[in-house]
Amino acid sequence: MKETLPLGRARWCDIGEVVHLVADALATSAVGAWLVPDECRRHDVLRAVTRIWTEHALLFGEAYLLDDHSAAAVWFHRYGRIPPPTGYGERLAVACGDHLDRFLCLDGVLAAHRPTGPHNHLAFFAATPDRRGANRAGALLTTSHARMDHASLPAYTEATTLNERDLYTRHGYVAHEPFTLPDGSTAYPMWRSPGADRTPSPLTRRGAVGR
Repeated sequence: MKETLPLGRARWCDIGEVVHLVADALATSAVGAWLVPDECRRHDVLRAVTRIWTEHALLFGEAYLLDDHSAAAVWFHRYGRIPPPTGYGERLAVACGDHLDRFLCLDGVLAAHRPTGPHNHLAFFAATPDRRGANRAGALLTTSHARMDHASLPAYTEATTLNERDLYTRHGYVAHEPFTLPDGSTAYPMWRSPGADRTPSPLTRRGAVGR
């Protein structure tokens, strides 16, 4: 018997829980360590920056959170150009402090590789690092994809580990040519057509990949 997924669309009052999941996962990654080398400050800085973008996603996309707070997904609806968060430069500078240049560098690399056509962008996806969280993360991905597919648009995300790449592949994504992140690690652009493979990937057409 399949478990009924206790999924909720995140509201403003849920932002703290979403940020906690995403920032904690990012803090243990290679890119997170590069963004904020100071381990004592890393969580605080990453949570502050993640909050900026999660708040923005509730205005220009949507987020989902399991009721037990074991997994979260943050989406942007990139049907056209999305403006930056209000006061982004100032807010980012306050959040990042001495690490601002690194965040701006990462922003630039991801933006340069991101597809330009209409799509749903899975900007953040995180789960607790236990078996229960990992199992339910797959269910959350399936459910949020079903909702994204209502718009009949493709989905895009980046995987930064082979495990992430394989997870997305199991959920219908196709990996394209990887690119290098500023910390030296590899990002795998992932493209998923809604339903059948009738949406050609702009990554293939452009011959370049990434955010």
